Amino acid sequence: MKPIHRLFTSARSAIAALGASLLLGGCAQGGGELGYYWQSVSGHLQLMWAADAMDDWIARPSTPPALRERLRLAQRARTFAVQELHLPDNPSYRRYADLKRSSAVWNVVAAPPYSLQLHTWCFPVLGCVGYRGYFSRADARAEADLLAAQGLEVDVYGVPAYSTLGAMNWLGGDPLLSTFVHWPEGDFVRLLFHELAHQKVYAEGDTLFNESFATAVGRIGSAQWLRTQASAAARSEAAASDARREAFRQLTRETRAQLEAIYASNSAPAQNRQALEAMKTEAMKQFRERYAALAATWPAAQRAGYDHWVATANNASFGAQAAYDEWVPAFETLFEQSARNWPRFYDAVKALADQSAEQRHTALRALLAPPTPAAKEPSRA
Repeated sequence: MKPIHRLFTSARSAIAALGASLLLGGCAQGGGELGYYWQSVSGHLQLMWAADAMDDWIARPSTPPALRERLRLAQRARTFAVQELHLPDNPSYRRYADLKRSSAVWNVVAAPPYSLQLHTWCFPVLGCVGYRGYFSRADARAEADLLAAQGLEVDVYGVPAYSTLGAMNWLGGDPLLSTFVHWPEGDFVRLLFHELAHQKVYAEGDTLFNESFATAVGRIGSAQWLRTQASAAARSEAAASDARREAFRQLTRETRAQLEAIYASNSAPAQNRQALEAMKTEAMKQFRERYAALAATWPAAQRAGYDHWVATANNASFGAQAAYDEWVPAFETLFEQSARNWPRFYDAVKALADQSAEQRHTALRALLAPPTPAAKEPSRA
């Protein structure tokens, strides 16, 4: 995008970005404060303006060879997403922006001391969601401090990418970002497909549905990419990464279930809170001990992110994690029931999104249930 065009469209883009930059994965909600709205608009515009066409980056002599090759891979993955996964064919992820920082945005999440139910913020179009995003980590930390002063447990974490649900396609679309471009190939394409999935189906106000759907698309789609497009080395690296990820998710799922069982007694009289706190402390202690045993053989470079998450884990971080994997197995089952046909799968997901939250959650729970064994035919002997 040329500077003169940027100037000409700044007023229009600011209006659009007010809604679009408050969307998924990091800038997803507003709390009514004008300052929050302004940081969302200005932060998103700066990100958009930093982006240039991938072909331009590839052609520049100053572009590092590793980045040039990754951008070429991104172009192939973007074509694959359209042709094989039937994800949107639009301007998104056809430009690249070097943000010169570790995260695109920083999310703030919060939860009560004895609950995994996330504190929510509500915003028109999106409904109510359980995270609030900032383009400045300092601003995110300040919001977290305010929530902590109210007695909530809080977590602040960096987000490598987010989606504007296609609202910015008229202005060039969501760009590929330096915050994840050099990830291992399997993780890289997984996130790319995840973000594109948000533009395919979105259910207002249902974070668990939206994130679990996108996670399922990323998992299934990246497996298809690795199987048909990647090298043996990339497949081996992805398999090891997936094994670590799944083992960690299993551990956190079990810990979430344990904490939820403990918090079910949250209505006990105040004098029993000491016992409740003791049970919670023991559950977290067991979680960290089990993680230490699980990760003991993992390469140091591969466990750093996990180590940090475990060290700071609390109700807020457990609650936020649940949004990304709570319904994933249900969506994977739905994909199989759709005969692994992507358009048929998306139609089924859209049908769920059109239902009430209660109806879609009931349907997803049914997909999680193990199949009922077929009745045996009576003996004719």
